[in-house]
Amino acid sequence: MNILFFGPNGSGKGTQGSILKDKYNAAHIESGAIFRENIKGGTELGKKAKSYIDAGDLVPDDITIPMILDRLKQDDCANGWLLDGFPRNKVQAEKLDESLKAAGMELNYVVEIVLDREIAKLRITGRRLCENDPNHPNNIGIEAIKPNGDKCRVCGGALSSRADDQDDSAIDKRHAIYYNEVDGTLAAAYYFKDVADKSDLTKYITLAGEKDMKSVTDELVSKL
Repeated sequence: MNILFFGPNGSGKGTQGSILKDKYNAAHIESGAIFRENIKGGTELGKKAKSYIDAGDLVPDDITIPMILDRLKQDDCANGWLLDGFPRNKVQAEKLDESLKAAGMELNYVVEIVLDREIAKLRITGRRLCENDPNHPNNIGIEAIKPNGDKCRVCGGALSSRADDQDDSAIDKRHAIYYNEVDGTLAAAYYFKDVADKSDLTKYITLAGEKDMKSVTDELVSKL
């Protein structure tokens, strides 16, 4: 089962991906981790990506997409994968679609978690990250997943908050990219919705992100 995940920052996308990873024994692939792994490992693609990152530039798609395809071909993806954090715009969506088809990889599901922008922003500011697993759900503003003081409600690990999660301008910048339906991340999601509408191989699923975590999980699993 191969799944492409979309959802604004604060929608619980990472948490849901982590749950599906355990349930279906599928690899949860986050685009940021792919860059870190390649740079740390000193791969040729990693060296090229680092040169752009060090210069403060965006890494070109002709470097990013091969990195992603290489990751999706690794042994832990044999039972399926969940790709999270890419594509971020419509051009990347088109190139990823072409690359998956050229590599003979099926895309079984595209999942979009739909969430109002203001609700997403409130969730981000209350989010706390566990030192053991940042996808453990902890949020000081949501009663059902409030942490135990400064400890993770799941494992007891120490919690912290990202500086940019407390910065309104940083949150607005991230969301401006995601909620852009013309050439941003939502445009990428809608590109794959059109792909699904014309294909018997790919199914597009939308989830109501304002619901509690368990309800979103139950709805997601029922639709897979």
